[in-house]
Amino acid sequence: MSQEQLQMLVERLDPIQPKEVRQEALQTLCFAPPSNVLNSAGWPNLRKHLTMSLSDPDATFSEKILRFYARTFSSSPFNMTREVYTSLAQHLEFYFLSEEYSLRISAGLDVSNANINHLLKKVRLLNEYQKEAPSSWIRYPEKYMEEIVESTLSLLSVKHDPNHPDSQDFLSPVYFLALLDIKAVWFKKWTHAYYSRTVVLRLLEKKYKSLINAAVQQCLDYFEFCKAAVNTTSRVNDFSQQYSSDKQKFSYTGPELQYVYFVHSLCLLGRLLIYKQGRSLFPVQLKNKKDCVSLTDLLVLFTQLIYCSPSYSKTTLAVHTDNYSPASLVMEILQVFCDQTGCAAECLYTDAVINALLHPVQSLLSGTKVYINCLETTLIDVADILARFAAVEEGLSILLYGGNKNSAKEDSPTAVHVIVQFTKKLLHDDISLLSGSELLPVVKGAFIFVCRQMYRTCEGLQMLIPYGLHESIGEAWKKMSLLSERVPTPVTGADSTSSISLESKNVLLWEETLLDALLNFSATPKGLFLLHSTGAMNDCVSFMFNSLSKKLQTNKCEEFGNGVIIAQLATTPTGAVALQSSGFIKALVTELWTLLECGKDDVRITQPKSTPVDPIDQSCQKSFLSLINLLTYPAVLELLSKQDIPNKPMYSLREVPTDIIDIIDRLIILNSEAKIHSLFSYEQSHIFGLRLLNVLCCELNTLLFLETRYKVSQVLLTAQEENVTETSEGPGDIIIDGLSVERNHVLVRVYLIGGPQERILPQRVLDKGSDPYPWPMFSSFPLPKCYLAEIPRKTEFRQDKDLDKLLSLLKNPDKQSGWADICRRQFCKVMKARPDIISGTILAELIEKFVSRLSESRLDCYFSMESYKAMDADVKKERLSSVQLLGVEMTVRYGKYLNLLKEHAENDLCFVLMNCEQFLKQQQTTVVSSLHCLQGRYAGYDWFASSVFLIMSGDREKTLTFLQQFSHLLVSAFLWLQRLHVSVHLPITTVESGIHPVYFCSAHYVEMLMKAELPLVSSAFHMAGFAPSQICLQWITQCFWNYMDWSEISHYIATCIFLGPDYQVYMCISVFRHLEQDILKHTEAQDLQVFLKEEALHGFRVSDYLEYMQSLELIYRPVLLKDMKNIRVQNT
Repeated sequence: MSQEQLQMLVERLDPIQPKEVRQEALQTLCFAPPSNVLNSAGWPNLRKHLTMSLSDPDATFSEKILRFYARTFSSSPFNMTREVYTSLAQHLEFYFLSEEYSLRISAGLDVSNANINHLLKKVRLLNEYQKEAPSSWIRYPEKYMEEIVESTLSLLSVKHDPNHPDSQDFLSPVYFLALLDIKAVWFKKWTHAYYSRTVVLRLLEKKYKSLINAAVQQCLDYFEFCKAAVNTTSRVNDFSQQYSSDKQKFSYTGPELQYVYFVHSLCLLGRLLIYKQGRSLFPVQLKNKKDCVSLTDLLVLFTQLIYCSPSYSKTTLAVHTDNYSPASLVMEILQVFCDQTGCAAECLYTDAVINALLHPVQSLLSGTKVYINCLETTLIDVADILARFAAVEEGLSILLYGGNKNSAKEDSPTAVHVIVQFTKKLLHDDISLLSGSELLPVVKGAFIFVCRQMYRTCEGLQMLIPYGLHESIGEAWKKMSLLSERVPTPVTGADSTSSISLESKNVLLWEETLLDALLNFSATPKGLFLLHSTGAMNDCVSFMFNSLSKKLQTNKCEEFGNGVIIAQLATTPTGAVALQSSGFIKALVTELWTLLECGKDDVRITQPKSTPVDPIDQSCQKSFLSLINLLTYPAVLELLSKQDIPNKPMYSLREVPTDIIDIIDRLIILNSEAKIHSLFSYEQSHIFGLRLLNVLCCELNTLLFLETRYKVSQVLLTAQEENVTETSEGPGDIIIDGLSVERNHVLVRVYLIGGPQERILPQRVLDKGSDPYPWPMFSSFPLPKCYLAEIPRKTEFRQDKDLDKLLSLLKNPDKQSGWADICRRQFCKVMKARPDIISGTILAELIEKFVSRLSESRLDCYFSMESYKAMDADVKKERLSSVQLLGVEMTVRYGKYLNLLKEHAENDLCFVLMNCEQFLKQQQTTVVSSLHCLQGRYAGYDWFASSVFLIMSGDREKTLTFLQQFSHLLVSAFLWLQRLHVSVHLPITTVESGIHPVYFCSAHYVEMLMKAELPLVSSAFHMAGFAPSQICLQWITQCFWNYMDWSEISHYIATCIFLGPDYQVYMCISVFRHLEQDILKHTEAQDLQVFLKEEALHGFRVSDYLEYMQSLELIYRPVLLKDMKNIRVQNT
């Protein structure tokens, strides 16, 4: 179409032209290409004419203009269509402001009326474009988009003059938009991208804030209406359902129109508050309210709508998929807020919002009358939001401590107390309003899940322990398990409904919910200890294994949860036994063998598998880490104590291992041709076994167990001896290959004790160059001397005033009560200034005198003061176990290397160990248990007594006297693990669990402090599926032997003795702080467990972190010492 023709069309469409001329011209325009029309010089005039003609009383005429607009919107670029859009918006704005428009809210709206129908078509066309425009406007200048936004906001802001008598009843444009787009999808799309959001929010702030005010006012009005209609049959419920019904509506009453606008306002505000700039629009000042409406006020209002507005009945909820009830809309909004970190912190994590959420719960607890239509649904919604709060750090903090962590008032209990009290009442069926309800188990499950989100964390568990929630859940589970035993077993092929009734299914489902809740106690050391007391551990672990077998999806809040739970379970003897009996270990071993030896049968091989280049192939890495998590010393002791190596004369290629002993037999101790020939991938599989052995031997008790029971080092030496070159003169050098290099590394690690600067471990990779492996190999002990680092010469002792003062304080103690504190301060002073002089005889004298003085004071003695006299006659009857004898041999070897022991020290150390066993036996109780760790004497080696023996330079009398005096002090319970073996000082339930207080007390607090002090490290452990408590227990059990140099080990012992048992916890936190960057790096590399167990603590010095430990003491000591002193009457 030429420019002349277009110009003629423009003239003929002038409103002054006769109707027939305009209709003909419009017909021609409808067939013209929109791009031609919009690009013509006459478009500005044509636009004016079309805008005016939209008001034409002839509906067919304006209908054709709308069609032209619709064609333009669908086929023209954004820079052209925005002019069409703005012209339509302006027309509507003029129309709503004109005297011709006279619609009122109170009169309702009849959609079947032709004029109203035509008006709705115009608004709908606008709305369709609003939803499409954001997909293209980023490609054009910002001013184009701004024109559209401004014209829209200007239209929606149209209202009557406030002085007009009908101003409140004016049916404004926003009502029509709400009818067509009730959930404000247009606003959601406009604020989705930063590009358009900034423009929309800027204009709302500067020119159109009245839109926000009106939306807030509408929500307030609806809330007031609901409050007035409480406990009566309200029409609100009717039209909220009618709007979502499938039947077509042709008319809307005034209240229905108000409700539609309320839903639109609610959705718009819900979207607005997600963004920081949107939240900055608050507080808002409303005309009929004296005070401003703040962000918190609005969120409290939203929250109250969950239970103040009439809700759907249970049947209605099931029928309607698109729910417009206030409760469901508010739930959608709050759930989105919970997922947005900044938004949740600013909007939701306030005491006012929490109190509003808990209002129905508190009403039920206090027994006041509750006016809620559907109580169960409301409670489930409240629990859903609370669970989302508890799943994140900031939300958990507000639930546990309230808005101000430091000034939590006792008279106003924080949310956690209300929630746990309500949960207990639910479990005991103490809420009369809910008795007999079909949804009661769902309500119980929802609130248990909130509690579970809290007690999965150490700080949450601390708050919940006094309520004994684990006991309540345990009792409920026992009741349910009795009922579930009566449920008939499903029959294959039978109709499911006839096989098991719905009621029986609900019983089984409720039992699983309770087991899942109990299982989650084991996410923390103390929680696992509480779980043991319920007697449900075996059932919980079986439930977890079944869930893992079915590959059921875990809750998104607990994405990495199972790995941590398995690591915690494996750290305790009862947990390890439960894992074994559940079938978990068998499944793990079978899966490993499949990956390592068989490959997947169901995978069609189209090309050969690539040859693994890593020592442990990526496909086996997960199984490798799972085995490391599992095989702690308590687990090894329980799983292997009565297991001998099979050593069969022949192994079938189809014979798949099913137990840990099979892994040792088939992958580690390959001492026969039959075993070697039974492996498809001999080298790869044996390297896997040797790598696993290397990690296991880092735990010294496990090393002693494997060495005494299976003679591991002798097997490896024999293999090295046989792996030699053949020469004419006889056997030559050991062949350097992957296996011999791995064996060499393990043998050095097994034989030598020493910290990072005391022993040299050979590399497990070959160097480039002429000498790829410079480390000498050997096939018999002792080792070549190159693996022993030179001991640095002791610095000459120079007089030190602070040390002299400390020694004089210890030699001549004052009778005043503050003597011990003065000594502690003086000790810290020396440690910070000259830590190197606290060693050798000086260190021995310091701890000897300090402990001697404390053991004389009844106030400082925690355990009863019973006398014991060392007697050779009695001791000779006692014979040390093979584990202890090997431990003695290793200790003496280490002591001689450090120049601390002389010849014949073995006899003196044996004397000390046997006497210790004798005098501790006087304080032991008899326990009948299937656990191997509780049968007879302490199963491990006494690393603490050996450390004291070295500190005392091998003086057996001094060592024994010190240990006897030391055993009276509280610190002995945590430094000296053998001290509390089946001890009468512990409750019998604690003894029977086989769980040491170091685990459920010290290691528990390490995890708790780590989360507060080292959040990145805590997250790294969680992501790696590994528990900090496991490595802490390993460090503490062997007194950091092999992890620290001797000087630091002795400083660790002295620090805990002088400054208190809680310093054991601060020490572990300091180590993690020292390793922070390494931990993050190895978490990324997916070998955190291997790194922490194999690597010594390079560069760590106790004195460097003493100030940091003192800062931790100021914050945490009251809680830690209180709990440490409670081990005699531990809460279960």
